[in-house]
Amino acid sequence: MTDQTTRHTTSLISLIAGLSLGLPASAADKMYEWRDDNGTRHMESTCPPECSRKDHYEIEKGRKKLIKATISSADRHAKEQERLDAQLAHEQKLRDKALVNTYSNEKEIDLARNRNLQQVEARINSINSQLKIADSNLAGLKKEADGYNAASKKIPASLQEDLDESQARLAKLQQDLEKARAEKAALDARYDADKARYKELTGK
Repeated sequence: MTDQTTRHTTSLISLIAGLSLGLPASAADKMYEWRDDNGTRHMESTCPPECSRKDHYEIEKGRKKLIKATISSADRHAKEQERLDAQLAHEQKLRDKALVNTYSNEKEIDLARNRNLQQVEARINSINSQLKIADSNLAGLKKEADGYNAASKKIPASLQEDLDESQARLAKLQQDLEKARAEKAALDARYDADKARYKELTGK
């Protein structure tokens, strides 16, 4: 056999070996083990997208290494949304159970609404009374301050301090009134929703 024939034969053997393996030797030595959604075990020389999205094993030179799943931002968002949906469904189930166990009919819901609204309305009435007093006090202090201004006199520090405190108290009372009114509206809305849900659950 000539040197040329030997070289040709060697090249042909190398080509056949390369084609049969299909991958470089370094890549062929590395395998990936993973299971699909059906639990079927796979052993592959590459890690497809389905593999990377699951915990899998990288096997190289007899060593088995666990690789944690790579989760895309879309998958992560979907999982988080799924978790939130499940949590909301669980909370709704608890609220429904409490609603049915608490009331025997819709009239009882109306009675509970009235009891709670009475407390809020009493607070609103109290704040309105305090607002009238605070507004009257502030008007008196302003009138006194106007007298000093008309006489081109400096407003005393004590009067200015009373004015500032009176204005601050009036503003605070107005904020309290807005909060109480918002609470009343929220109570009404909550009991309206409870009543509608109760009717839906019981058919009463």
